[in-house]
Amino acid sequence: MKDKRKAYEEKFDAQLDEWNAQIDLLKAKAGKSKAEAKIEYYKTIEALQLKQDEAATKLHDLKTSGDEAWENLKTGAEKAWDEVKAAFHSAASKFKGE
Repeated sequence: MKDKRKAYEEKFDAQLDEWNAQIDLLKAKAGKSKAEAKIEYYKTIEALQLKQDEAATKLHDLKTSGDEAWENLKTGAEKAWDEVKAAFHSAASKFKGE
């Protein structure tokens, strides 16, 4: 159980790092955009960061939970993760051509 749990947490940590990098790329693109596009970029970035913060909180809860609670919290964390993935996918599609 411990090895599975650790691998799961490491996977989520790596995903958070990847999302941080993607947000940094969006910020860089926003900085080079015209005023109207900047507003859209920053709205999207703010929404992504809020979703990512929620997922990070769920991960923290997982890491600090006992073994019994961990299984229950895992489901909530996976749901939060799916929401963040969908938000990033939507943002990537929205700004693909820019």
